[in-house]
Amino acid sequence: MVFARKVWKLLVGIKDGLVLIFMLLFFALLYAVLTMRPSAEAVRDGALFLQLDGVVVEEPSPIDPFEAIFAPGELVTEYRARDLVASIEDAAEDDRIKAVVLDLSRFLGGGFVHMQEIGAALEAASEAGKPVYVHSLFYTDDSMLLAAHADEVWLDPLGAALIAGPGGEGLYFGGLLDRLNINVRVYKVGTFKDAVEPFSQQRASPESLAARQALYDDLWELYRQEVVRARPDMQIERITSAPAEWIEGANGDTAQAALDAGLVDKLGSWEEFGEYIADKVGESRWDESAGAFAHTDFDTYDANRSVDEPGRPIAVVTVAGEIVDGDAGPGTAGGDRIADLIDEAATDDDLAALVLRVDSPGGSVTASDAIRRALLRVKAKDIPIVVSMANVAASGGYWVSTPADRIFAEPGTITGSIGIFGIIPTFEDFLADYDVYTDGVRTTPLSGQPDPIAGFTPEIDRIIQANIEAGYARFVGIVAENRGWDPARVDTVGQGRVWSGVAARQNGLVDAMGGLNTALAYAAEAAELGEGEWHARYLGTERQQFGTLIEQLTRDERGTDAVARDVISYAAQRRKLALQLASVRMERLVGGAAGMQALCLECEAGVAARPIADEGGFWTRLASYLR
Repeated sequence: MVFARKVWKLLVGIKDGLVLIFMLLFFALLYAVLTMRPSAEAVRDGALFLQLDGVVVEEPSPIDPFEAIFAPGELVTEYRARDLVASIEDAAEDDRIKAVVLDLSRFLGGGFVHMQEIGAALEAASEAGKPVYVHSLFYTDDSMLLAAHADEVWLDPLGAALIAGPGGEGLYFGGLLDRLNINVRVYKVGTFKDAVEPFSQQRASPESLAARQALYDDLWELYRQEVVRARPDMQIERITSAPAEWIEGANGDTAQAALDAGLVDKLGSWEEFGEYIADKVGESRWDESAGAFAHTDFDTYDANRSVDEPGRPIAVVTVAGEIVDGDAGPGTAGGDRIADLIDEAATDDDLAALVLRVDSPGGSVTASDAIRRALLRVKAKDIPIVVSMANVAASGGYWVSTPADRIFAEPGTITGSIGIFGIIPTFEDFLADYDVYTDGVRTTPLSGQPDPIAGFTPEIDRIIQANIEAGYARFVGIVAENRGWDPARVDTVGQGRVWSGVAARQNGLVDAMGGLNTALAYAAEAAELGEGEWHARYLGTERQQFGTLIEQLTRDERGTDAVARDVISYAAQRRKLALQLASVRMERLVGGAAGMQALCLECEAGVAARPIADEGGFWTRLASYLR
């Protein structure tokens, strides 16, 4: 019997081993299938068709194939801004492309700077003889800014077009946390550093409101100037100063109101629009559905673009999303990952210059400084460093910009916010309401501290505040050294205040206005390189010829729950974004904001619209289940 039991255990062990091996092989094969990239299709004669079912970003987040399958919510498609611009620019010179057509019915925006960049490319295509046509069920601020650069703007007869302008209200949890007797310990430096206020107050401070009003006034004026320049007949004052009267004047018909006010040129269904485009560019030979026309979609066209790389490389490193410690990203700015990219670039003896492209509201001070120190190591080799700011480069986003020889921003960039804070909730009073207390002995004032359950001693409070003040002094000192200013001057434009790119240029926080191409040209000039003697090399975000199979299979499903088809669904979408932002902030309070933070409150909406970074992903969680 003993021998039989041993044989049985051996057989069971072999069986379990074989099952494990086959499971691993199965998952490995499944992963390979889901992540394989199909070959590029050919570009067809007709239109370049940009069906933007998602959001435009500086740097897309990678898609975990298993998350795409098993995620409980919808996945939002992310389009890299520079890929869209490059495809439109190439199409302007491509004889196969007769027009550029955009479908913005499921478009979720992407920020003023990115809309300007894409809009400029659309204008250039139109001037090159490639007319631009746009159709949507609903236009909002960003989609209207894009559409304004088109030759013809169409709207569904049941649709609407509304321009809200920047600004709005956010949630403040101070009263709720007081009622729950949760002590939110706030440590900060900066009169205008208002990222802590949602947790400590019931309303925004007068300083916060004043700073935000000045910022939004700048951004609103820039927006109005841009749309009126591109679309002079638009009655923007009418539709924004008295929107209810405007809609009521059209008997509640939002589509007719948009037509009357010059926001759109024609009303028509997608099928009618498609037939109109087919007359311009030709009928589709592969699709017989109503509204089909000859076209090449963005993925196919982008996959077939050729990239010319003459001369020496100018490295472009992207800092996009919230800055966090570790290797997170792309799409989230993991400090260690980005520092490694910068160090890797510096090992290339042929490197001519480095451009840091920043589109970040900031975040961890330690991660921001890791990126800054990596840039200083490059600078020590006499390699020119230039910063290009996109939609946002505030707080930690400005911290990482300080080593630059020159900082470029767009007029609509949000920057500054030079300030530091820390937030730690403690629960001693909350527990006392339920007769739960703590007790013990200490050998020093720091014994057992910091203790979020029993509360903080006065000594630990003083130590943390002193550390925050030292962090702010360091921030001010870094800026002063880079700008060649006295620290007192930095403090006057610091204190956590945010500025538009225009205001930042006026107060000296940035050196010049211009986009990424301007920054690259300046970097080439600093490296004493002429035209044709250099090329941009984007590090860490290589352009793939095609999305993975799972990306393409799930694309039709992504963003379908976020379609704003009328005013009611638009309101629902705004509510959803507000709840996402509230969730991000509460996550930050409870456990997401470890350590000192240099983060911009006014810049957080973009963070809420994107998925929270998960460095481990599916495989890490699978491994944890098998342990």
